Amino acid sequence: MTELQGRLEGRVAVITGGGGGIGEAYCRRFVEEGARVAVVDIGREQGLSVAESLGDDAVFVQCDIADEASVDACRDAVLDAFGTVDVLVNNAAIYGELDLSDNSVEYLRHVYDVNVIGQWLMCRAFAPTMVRKGRGRIINIGSIAGYLPLGALGGPGDPETWSLGSYSYQQTKFAVLGLTRQLAGELGKYGVTANTIAPGLVMTPATEKQVPGGFDQIFADMSATKRNSQAEDMCGPVVFLASDDSAMVNGQVLCVDGGNIMPT
Repeated sequence: MTELQGRLEGRVAVITGGGGGIGEAYCRRFVEEGARVAVVDIGREQGLSVAESLGDDAVFVQCDIADEASVDACRDAVLDAFGTVDVLVNNAAIYGELDLSDNSVEYLRHVYDVNVIGQWLMCRAFAPTMVRKGRGRIINIGSIAGYLPLGALGGPGDPETWSLGSYSYQQTKFAVLGLTRQLAGELGKYGVTANTIAPGLVMTPATEKQVPGGFDQIFADMSATKRNSQAEDMCGPVVFLASDDSAMVNGQVLCVDGGNIMPT
């Protein structure tokens, strides 16, 4: 059990996708570390349940991060509740709902709307408050999928049925790296840092539904630790990036994958 140090005492954090999986783990750990948290999720029932379980230190804000008006309303609700924001964790993304067989432009745009434009909208909404106060932390959740050539895992299979839909998630997670670097360069002089966490395969209910049988073991075998991550494994690195300990860490990618050793 990690010893808690209250490293986020007095901070206000906005965490998207907070209604379950890794996002819920972030919300719980942030509160344990002294933060007040806005649990942001498109699903009302699950997000509200998490917020209520955290008591007075959390509020639930329903938001579709791919919708501009919904994001602006989320910002207003958070500022009404807490008056400020210190940390933004852009965790929400399409993963468990991926349709790897969809080869349409419309589908690719949908994945980009959530995984890239959604993060951009949240940054646009909350960064100005951080800039005005001269301090802030933006943590975009990427993925080692932004690095991995899936062809090394066996290629696309039958060329007659191969679909680029299987790579849409990878593309968006690579784009997150570019967004983070640009934010870091523009906001650093105001005391606002931006970094990316790139998890490996994290075993949550969403990934267990999506990952084909045996694929989880392939990823575990590629890790130097010979296991896949749990949601709690992600919390320490995110708390570090949200804390004062990371003041001079900016524009970086922190891979949290147990040491991926896949040959390229």
